[in-house]
Amino acid sequence: MSDVENMSFEDAIKELEKVVGQLERGDVALDESIALYERGAALKARCEAKLKEAEEKVAKITLGEGGSPVGTASLDG
Repeated sequence: MSDVENMSFEDAIKELEKVVGQLERGDVALDESIALYERGAALKARCEAKLKEAEEKVAKITLGEGGSPVGTASLDG
């Protein structure tokens, strides 16, 4: 599942949707369902990590006069 660690958010969400679809159909063997579930959990974690990254970047943006972005600030203060 190391490939998941290098996926973009868009690729991970697309793959997660595919996994969920397969699990919802219910036409896979138990062993395959378990493997799909584990992959889905890894994909979900990747999506959450990428979203958190994006939120932190947005939170760092500082605005200057007139509301224009002028740079970033530390999340700590």
